[in-house]
Formats: sequence, C-alpha cells, structure tokens
Amino acid sequence: MSSHNPDYVDASPLVKIRSLLPGLARAEQRVAKVVLENPATVAHRSITEVAEAAGTSETTVTRFCKAIGVGGYPELRIALAADTARTAARVDRDLGGDIALTDDLRQVVGKVAFADARAVEETAEQLDVETLQRVVEAVAGAGRVDVYGFGASAFVAFDLQQKLHRIGRVCFAWNDTHIALTSAAVLTSADVAVGISHTGSTSETVEALRVAKEHGATTVALTNFPRSPISEVSDHVLTTAARETTFRSGAMSSRIAQLTVVDCLFIGVAQQHVDSAKTALEATYDAVSGHRLGARPDGRRRRENGK
Repeated sequence: MSSHNPDYVDASPLVKIRSLLPGLARAEQRVAKVVLENPATVAHRSITEVAEAAGTSETTVTRFCKAIGVGGYPELRIALAADTARTAARVDRDLGGDIALTDDLRQVVGKVAFADARAVEETAEQLDVETLQRVVEAVAGAGRVDVYGFGASAFVAFDLQQKLHRIGRVCFAWNDTHIALTSAAVLTSADVAVGISHTGSTSETVEALRVAKEHGATTVALTNFPRSPISEVSDHVLTTAARETTFRSGAMSSRIAQLTVVDCLFIGVAQQHVDSAKTALEATYDAVSGHRLGARPDGRRRRENGK
C-alpha cells in the first residue's frame, strides 16, 4: 500500500482516526474516542488532560499520535484546530450525524443529505491520488476486471461493471460466493480483481481477492478501513471516508462514498482510452435511445429519428 499522498496532508485528521480506529490498541482507541467526541476541546487541552480523560498515560497519547501519522501531540492539536476552523466555515448549522427516533421527516432529510455530502467531501479529501492513478493504469491495461461485492457493496460492484462495460472494457461483477471464487481462480497476471467492502472484513470478499492474488491478478481493495483484513490481500488500497450510524449501518453514506471513488476510477480509465471510450459511449447511448419514451429530458418531443 502506498504512503499517504502529500497533496492531501490537510485532509481532516478525524477521517484518518475513524478509518484506523479498529486497528489501534485498546488504550489508543480510548484516546481516539476522546478526540472524536470533542475535537475542538482537545485542540485546546494539554496532553495530560487528554490522557486523564482517556484513562491512560501521556506515553499512550503520544503513541496514538504516531499511529495516526501526525508525529506528536502538538501536531495533533494544530491539525484539530485547523479542522475545526474548516468545519465551522463549511457548516452554518449542526445537523448531527445520527438520526434519532424522535426526528421528524424534515430533520431526517437534512441529516441524510448532510452526512452523504460530508462522505463525498471527506472521501475526496483523503483519497490517495497516486494510488488511484496506479489502479487506473492497471484497470486500463487489464484483459479483464472482476469485481467482488456482497450485501450493500454489491450495488457498487455492479455500478463499476456497468460503467466499464459502457466504454468497452471487459468487466464482471460477482455477488455469489461460489461464482466469485471460481471466477477468481481463472484470473491471470493480465487481469485485475477489485474487492469492495466498507468494513474491509467481509470474509467472502477477502477470500475472493486472496484467490485472485494467488493466481497472479493485480488486486485492489475499496474500503473505509485501510488496516482491515482486505488490505492484506490487496496490491492497492483505495479508501473512503464514511460514517455509518444507527439507521445507516453498512448501507447509506458508505455506498455514496464508494460510488464517488468508482466514478473517479471510471473517468480515469476513460481518459486512458479517450477515443475508444467516446465511440463506445455514443454506441451504447444509441443502442438504448429507442427505449426512451416520448419527450426528451428537456420536455420537448423527440423527432422521428429519436434525437
């Protein structure tokens, strides 16, 4: 897995903390939770105060800082202060992250829209463009691309298949364990396998990537947690930044974040084959244009030739 892209050093430290949280030591997780619960307050607290709040030592706080890649506690405070300022400038009202049982439908709409928009923004901020470029080149040069996704991630897998098919790339999406494994077993070094899992610990996805890797395929993971099991069987790891809450577990903002990365990957691959991609897009548009009824998207009637 490549190092973090220096162009994205200003990405929110909270995004990185959330993504690395499952892999931290237990005492470090307590520090992480203190930071995540009130980052603005931590930005003004001493290392001793944070250690006491987490029920641990100053040494553990320092280890936590190094584990998330900020160097030390002074750097963490600076990063949190900057992130708090950015957030205050971006958001003029606190919609909160979770949806309460007592929320009315207007509040639900506001919270869903806010969380989805933040998932897209934070995913873009932390996405390692150098890694994305390597994945784009691998997919653009692949003889075949297999995509594995189960549960909610299956919808994203099929979206990537549909997009790549539209520009003439050979791509298959699988959401059945047996078919995914048999598909992975016939891949070669000329192929690419992509596994999509928000948690990075979906056993079926990890196993399919492992088999694909054993047979020489270039393997790519799309996950919210870069230190999860899926990373161990992946040559390249693309990360999202989504927060799943009470009513959103594994299905909502995570899907939006994954689709954001898929769109970036698709555009990158299309740019590698710009002439053939343009021809393919025009051909696929023409192929289905006869199945659009009556009016054009702008409300005007279609002419006889379907234009």
